[in-house]
Amino acid sequence: MSEAMERGNLWVVSAPSGAGKTSLVRELVAHEPRLSFSISYTTRPPREGEVNGRDYVFVDEDRFVAMIDAGEFLEHAQVFGNRYGTARGQVDRELAEGHDVLLEIDWQGARQVRTMMPEGRSIFVLPPSREELERRLRGRGTDSDGVIERRLREAHAELLQWSEFDYAVINDDFHRALADMQRIVAGEGSNLKASRPAVGELAERLLAETPE
Repeated sequence: MSEAMERGNLWVVSAPSGAGKTSLVRELVAHEPRLSFSISYTTRPPREGEVNGRDYVFVDEDRFVAMIDAGEFLEHAQVFGNRYGTARGQVDRELAEGHDVLLEIDWQGARQVRTMMPEGRSIFVLPPSREELERRLRGRGTDSDGVIERRLREAHAELLQWSEFDYAVINDDFHRALADMQRIVAGEGSNLKASRPAVGELAERLLAETPE
């Protein structure tokens, strides 16, 4: 008689827009074959270079609302006027097959996941400074000045949530931040807890620099 397959681990990664979480998550998944990336559904239009089914599943408002009504989302939220959501069935299947699953979602979604799947673990990514956050947002070349200013204002609300997360990574150096995330998902991140003093000090400084 074969042993029951061990269920995989669920990881949630959140950050203020521009903190660099998407680049970190892509590299993390590329380096960690045991990790399965859950592709979010969204109503926003694709950005240049994005591919449907690889970066997001792009759907219209009616389809998204129908999925909400059918209870198909593990979490969903409205961010900057667009909807984002994680299909519960996909996550459940991957976990049941023993795969570790990584969700890249905003803090609202992370809070919903904590309620639905409290066994999951979460990582918050912080930028090293407000100036660097703005530099990265402008460096994308995809948003207008108005959208960038709105994202910077929203960063304040996002940064307020850092203490709800299990781990925190400061993205002041990409390769070091990636190594920190690799250690966390490998179960070796005991010194990278969100509760460590350096994180609280940085979050306090960022909140003081970021307009509400």
